[in-house]
Amino acid sequence: MQPQPPSAEHSTEARVFRAALRREKLAARMALDPPAHAALAARVEAYLAALLLPLPPQTLAFCAPVRGEFDVRPLASLLLERGWQAAMPVVVVAAAPMTFRRWTPSCAMDRDRHGIPIPRAGVSVIPNIVLLPLLAFDAQGFRLGYGGGYFDRTLAAMVPRPRAIGVGFELGRVPDIRPQAHDIRLDAIVTEAGVLRFSGEPGESSGL
Repeated sequence: MQPQPPSAEHSTEARVFRAALRREKLAARMALDPPAHAALAARVEAYLAALLLPLPPQTLAFCAPVRGEFDVRPLASLLLERGWQAAMPVVVVAAAPMTFRRWTPSCAMDRDRHGIPIPRAGVSVIPNIVLLPLLAFDAQGFRLGYGGGYFDRTLAAMVPRPRAIGVGFELGRVPDIRPQAHDIRLDAIVTEAGVLRFSGEPGESSGL
């Protein structure tokens, strides 16, 4: 069930709480030394591969890694070899839903206004599955990102909505991120500890 719209007072409190949580969790992730990060990332990749590889080929959207995020590109490249398509989200108009531009390991890349690598050109595609980076997440399946609202806005506008999977590290787990009315509950979250499912049953839609 989606949360009810908060009161103005609670909304202000939640914004302060969420801003502090973003800073805390980003600092914790950036503090991981390279060997620790690599070990955690290898476990995330194993669980994510086990989730995606059995599925029939479809279109996977993901972000290029920044600020210590998990790097999906090696797994995406493997999926491409198995007949999948891959795409990255691109902000074309500020405060509007993103588009998804086809990605391959050899495609030319630019950086967007936030410094995130994106394909320089390419056709727009509709993903079946979207992997969302996260700073924090809770037991209800809500994710805390960087605060721009891009993914929530984009997923809310897509009919049918693709499967949304958060990808991150256990250091981001919290009891409650204090979700707001615009926050969209994820279908699953993958960390180095495993896969958490929040909706659907195996075999439905994308099979997640």
